[in-house]
Amino acid sequence: MTKAQFLKSPQGERTKYLFMRHPLTILFGHIFVFLYGMCIYPFLNHPRKHYDCLIALVVHVVIGVMLTFSFGWQALLLTQLIPHFIACAVGSYMFYAQHNFPDVSFNDAAGWTYEKAALESSSFMRTNRIMAWFTGNIGYHHIHHLNARIPFYRLPEVLKKIPELQTAKTTSLNPMEIIRCLRLKVWDVESQRMVIVRHI
Repeated sequence: MTKAQFLKSPQGERTKYLFMRHPLTILFGHIFVFLYGMCIYPFLNHPRKHYDCLIALVVHVVIGVMLTFSFGWQALLLTQLIPHFIACAVGSYMFYAQHNFPDVSFNDAAGWTYEKAALESSSFMRTNRIMAWFTGNIGYHHIHHLNARIPFYRLPEVLKKIPELQTAKTTSLNPMEIIRCLRLKVWDVESQRMVIVRHI
């Protein structure tokens, strides 16, 4: 939301908006982003279109039940709940931070272009090689937005070969940068930057 949209919205809309961007919501991405946001919510809104969401949810639950009955709750905890909790928390944060970072910029319809939006409204998240491997190179988010058909394993190669992509706005997993990104909530059109809610 822009600052103006946020201020004009009813309290319920503001609460929902801030809840979806709260650090605890991101931390519990397994529940709020994957289970609810990617499975339950789409299926309830358009069951015929998103029947695959129901399939994903059922498979997820069935695997959990089978693990519990076959090997006990410890197996469920160690092989499904903890790995999903960590993966979804990291994934939720990375997605959030690559669209809500200090140097992000957005344009209205008059100044918007596809290329500009890809390169200025999404970031290049610098990570080490191990993290890049675990996340399927999603740190190269600006390139992904520029052309989603580029396979994830070719993204580093594309960055090296196209100089214009090397000047992208960046983020990282530095703890201070994580805190800065998590504090940003709304776009202030006047100052052309993301701002903290208590500052509006």
